[in-house]
Amino acid sequence: MIVLCGFPNEDEARHIGTHLVERQYAACVNLLPGVESIYRWQGKLCREREIMAVMKTTRAGFAALSRELVAMHSYDEPEVLALPVADGSPGYLQWLIDGVRG
Repeated sequence: MIVLCGFPNEDEARHIGTHLVERQYAACVNLLPGVESIYRWQGKLCREREIMAVMKTTRAGFAALSRELVAMHSYDEPEVLALPVADGSPGYLQWLIDGVRG
């Protein structure tokens, strides 16, 4: 699975991303700086600079990753979007599976 989550700054994204990989909730976390998010929150239009994290995990590992991510994140309601992976290179997919416990 690919899990997307926006962060308010690079330090928080790096700290949580490292934690998730160390605990094997994710096999890999990519941090994409310079994302601009436009959204409505509590009736107000917002525009923020964020760091987008792209996390690779398994379906079995998603519940633990999501739980840990929400517990550590500074946002009241962090973005946690899980997308299924339809296919990929066999070697990479096996590496991903081997890198996630659960």
